[in-house]
Amino acid sequence: MRFNLNKVSMWILILSSALLTTGCGEKKELVHLQLKSSPWQFPRATPSSILTTQSKQAKLAAPADTSSFTIKMLVNLTTSDGPKSLLKIPNVLDFKIYEHSKNDRKIQNYPAYPMPDGSVPVLEAALHLHLPVEPAESKDMPIGIPLAMLEKPQTHHEVVLNFTGVEWTLYIDGELMDNDFALGYPAWSKESTWEIDPSLVSKAEIFFPGIKPEKIALQTPRTRPEIQYWTPEGHNSWVGDVATFYHEGRYHVFYLYDRRGHASKFGRGGHYFEHLSTVDFKTWVEHDAATPIEKQWETLGTGTPFIFDNKLCISYGLHTTRIYPAEKTTLPLQWDYYNKNGETGSFLYDTIPGFPAGSTYSISQDGISQFKKTHILYHPCENPSVYTDPEGRLRMLANYGAKGTWESKSITGGWKNINPGFPPGGDCTFFFRWGGFDYVIGGFTGLWSKPASAAEDKYTDVVKQGLDFYNGMAVPAVTEINDGRFLMAGWIPIAGWGGTLNIHEMIQLPDGRIGTKWMEEIVPQTEKENEISAEIQEDQTFDSKSPSFLLTFDVEPGEDISGKIGALFLGQQEDIPACEFQIDQTTKRAQYGKGDLQAFSNLEKTLREGGSPNSARHYAIENLLDTEKPYTVRIIVKYDSKFGGSQIDAEIAGKRTMITFCPDLKVEKILLRKNQAGIKNVRIAALKH
Repeated sequence: MRFNLNKVSMWILILSSALLTTGCGEKKELVHLQLKSSPWQFPRATPSSILTTQSKQAKLAAPADTSSFTIKMLVNLTTSDGPKSLLKIPNVLDFKIYEHSKNDRKIQNYPAYPMPDGSVPVLEAALHLHLPVEPAESKDMPIGIPLAMLEKPQTHHEVVLNFTGVEWTLYIDGELMDNDFALGYPAWSKESTWEIDPSLVSKAEIFFPGIKPEKIALQTPRTRPEIQYWTPEGHNSWVGDVATFYHEGRYHVFYLYDRRGHASKFGRGGHYFEHLSTVDFKTWVEHDAATPIEKQWETLGTGTPFIFDNKLCISYGLHTTRIYPAEKTTLPLQWDYYNKNGETGSFLYDTIPGFPAGSTYSISQDGISQFKKTHILYHPCENPSVYTDPEGRLRMLANYGAKGTWESKSITGGWKNINPGFPPGGDCTFFFRWGGFDYVIGGFTGLWSKPASAAEDKYTDVVKQGLDFYNGMAVPAVTEINDGRFLMAGWIPIAGWGGTLNIHEMIQLPDGRIGTKWMEEIVPQTEKENEISAEIQEDQTFDSKSPSFLLTFDVEPGEDISGKIGALFLGQQEDIPACEFQIDQTTKRAQYGKGDLQAFSNLEKTLREGGSPNSARHYAIENLLDTEKPYTVRIIVKYDSKFGGSQIDAEIAGKRTMITFCPDLKVEKILLRKNQAGIKNVRIAALKH
């Protein structure tokens, strides 16, 4: 027998590629994120007062410097049965242990980490602050953790409570566990009594002023597997608004770091830009914060990265009006300058009266990270989307507090409104050009497009045509990377205004319409794929085996291209609503809806019809692409106890994607159903992480 070596080699190459990219998930190149986190230590200092088991109470004179303090404690939780106060300073601080409701995820999300018996014991420190607002008020600012986060909860721990005047932070055994951003200060009495519970605390020391913690350098950085559906470390930390950029071969993701679903800083948000980047989409790096909060008046809004004067910059808004009325900020000064001069001014906010508000920016010191704030106010809008258009013009889309398209020769000021009516305001708008078309995406619900050669007033409303690409992400940002590819990144709502990071790739049709698909480089790793059924003849239910998995099947639309198919995701408890993913071949619609064992879910609305894809719950999309012929559906279900439910991400025919979040749902069974259309080649593979 004679062999054609060229053909043999070709088939070996094809088989090898298939094994690397499909059936053998364990051979696919891993994605991982290198974290910046490390343990912390507090340098030695002389305490102002010490408590012990022999001296559990003491007088505490009012400190000369009340701007900061540090408390170090040695605690023993082996016999804690709560609720108990470990340490108390009347009208200033209460550090306690108690049993939290396992069903209450509001604000702190403590049930993310339950004990093996389902209970949720919590350590929490509430600092009483007097706010600098009118009318005068005072509030408790709690920080805390569920004890199950600790490797050995019921044992001895070193606890540090640290108030810097800007941050209020809890450290346990050298790890930063929770923090919030202060607004106001505690009111220390001329002489207070502070005390500990000696059954839980063997020693406590208080330091005035506070001690500045130092990071402990790690020889081997900490890493986390995967980037898709990622959240920052912690029980109550999430990804907020995302801004992306591609520069010199590196893809940057800036995101508003969110604790408590916008409830930090007493509901003022307390957001700032954290920063990730990658050069190959396999190895990601977590950098230092691009715009850290350094003052009590700071709480930041969304902006955009951009290049100016050959430097990597990021714009952002100062949302100071969440704290102080506009008349106490710099906004009146800025608007007055604009109204008199027809263009915005440039103000160094350290040198003018009023709390800084409006648009500012930071500059990278190395072209990658190491951002430094300029303290320059260049526009009164509080969500500035700055970009350089393909013609080289420096422009900005104004959001939150202003409207329109603006243009300037310099980022630092001189901005003129060249199109006052477009875009019509909103939270976050972004411009991008793809081929012969310009697009402006409007944060949650808006999308406009025009031929690149058309005038500025020729944008048409894509949403009204039912041709938008919203897929469940909130405030998606679009960026062109290498090889002419475009990526869309955003977050989905899980905890109020925060959730997971999501990145999808985009596709463009000749007429300018845009669709979305999964980005293959970052699809989560899976275990070995198992075939469930060669063809679904009637409703069929099977076990998911794992609560996090990849489900794949082929759809046969039939000769008359009609009928429906549905995938119903079911949990163990019947009182938890099931979620159904459905495709209607007749109307070319897909949706997530409330599941029903007896019938297909009811019709949901698209964005054009008044639905809410940005809420990432029940909604529909319309005008599906390439579903007239056989196509493949891929669905990832990702469960995490931190989420308190399951995120579901579906890809339809490699042309449309849609994401939802199902609170409380931990999938155990899947029901596949069809009406006229066919379902074939059903496969499932557990996610590795």
